[in-house]
Amino acid sequence: MNGTTDGDAPAPDEGFIDRLEQAAVEAEIETGSREETVDEAKRHVLIRLGRILVGFVIVIAGLLMLPLPGPGLLTLAAGLAILAPEVPFAHRLLVQVRKRLPSDADGNVPFLIVFGGLAVSVIGICFSIWWSFIR
Repeated sequence: MNGTTDGDAPAPDEGFIDRLEQAAVEAEIETGSREETVDEAKRHVLIRLGRILVGFVIVIAGLLMLPLPGPGLLTLAAGLAILAPEVPFAHRLLVQVRKRLPSDADGNVPFLIVFGGLAVSVIGICFSIWWSFIR
């Protein structure tokens, strides 16, 4: 049967999953600064994976907002800022995106631009829902 359960899909290798988990915990203990026990390292691995997932979702939303109504560059910058501590390429991209954002002399994005972009997004989404489902 060569390791298949239903003929098509290979059976999961229990040893492989254990080795993968052990490698992730060892890497977290080696590179992390706050983990002293295996349980803390496992928890931090899950937190790190959660941050990466949330960051990628926000980056995808920002990319979708570039051609659609909404603050695409701001959302993209927010997603990259979430990803930057965990993913090396995100920090380099964040520097490039920040150069394209409108900012004042201190490098801060004016409140009017942030509020205006969010307002346009909410109005556009509400109009789309009304146009698609309610009218």
